[in-house]
Amino acid sequence: MHVVVAGDIGGAERLLVDLASRPDATRASHSIALVTPNRALAAYFASAGLTVYDRGPSRDDPLAYLLRSLGPRDVGWLAGLLHEQKIDVVHTHTFASHVIGTRAAQRAGLPQLRTEHHVMHYFDPSCSPFTRWAAARTERVVAVSEYVRSIVSRTAPAVAARTAVVRNGVDTSYWSPRPRGAGQPFRVGVVCRLTGWKRVHLAVEAAALAGVDLLVVGDGEERARLESLVRRRHANAHFVGHVSDPRPLIADCDVILSAADREPLGLSVLEALAMERPVIAFAGGGIPEIVKDGVTGWLVEQASAASFAAAIDRARSDPRRRIEMAAEARRFVVREAHLDAMCAGYAVQYQDLRRAP
Repeated sequence: MHVVVAGDIGGAERLLVDLASRPDATRASHSIALVTPNRALAAYFASAGLTVYDRGPSRDDPLAYLLRSLGPRDVGWLAGLLHEQKIDVVHTHTFASHVIGTRAAQRAGLPQLRTEHHVMHYFDPSCSPFTRWAAARTERVVAVSEYVRSIVSRTAPAVAARTAVVRNGVDTSYWSPRPRGAGQPFRVGVVCRLTGWKRVHLAVEAAALAGVDLLVVGDGEERARLESLVRRRHANAHFVGHVSDPRPLIADCDVILSAADREPLGLSVLEALAMERPVIAFAGGGIPEIVKDGVTGWLVEQASAASFAAAIDRARSDPRRRIEMAAEARRFVVREAHLDAMCAGYAVQYQDLRRAP
């Protein structure tokens, strides 16, 4: 049973759907214990055909987190659900699920697998004590990249021995190449949640400096500030918000840009590569594991608008090179980041935990 305590539909939630909707490939049946204030997230899981045990409308604030994680009611609800549904393994995901999932798994006497989708909760002083307490009591940890595993190894060495890397994968049949129409102006795309650490403002500034069209796919708390920046910089940027299927929008771009700080891996980056779109990305976090400079995209060493604008100019100036990179990007995903490999990796973890004494 996956424990999901979240408010947004992001990469972790999309990965979970890919994983949970493939029982044969993962050698496990899946269900979700859900606590969320976002009814769209509940609908998203249900529309994927997943079994969802919904706690009902909930608040999403620090006090609600403390009551949920440390109090008896929600932990009791979850532990009872684990017992009633005869669950074998508890699978926790993003930060808000860590303490409640760990306490419920301990109460039910069940092993727990935890996926580290990010690393920020290890450094934020308001999160770190909670996530470390839970990690110390989690039987297995999956890191979505070598970068994430390296952070876990440095900051929580006792957990490192129980940590394996299972790279996020994408369905290469779904995320398949689509040609862009000829004769259209060069366009850069950004596909992500509009939150601070994604640093979309650098993409806006860079597009303005380079004088290119920018398509922003996604929504979040930074959107109003970013739209204001577009007006101040007179950038040619278009915001489309969150869309359930971004493939036509990715196909309408020549390259995809990621300016994120300490990106753990970058699911949307993998999806763009699978669609034969080279990627311009900041060379931090797990990005160098999937974007090869000069091969499948361009890595930017400095987090500045000028550096990203220079990379945009290089991409725009050499259409033939973009075509070569696009083909290699697709080959890389098929070879090293296919969804089947991800499911097989999790199947090993589930089976090992189920057999453990």
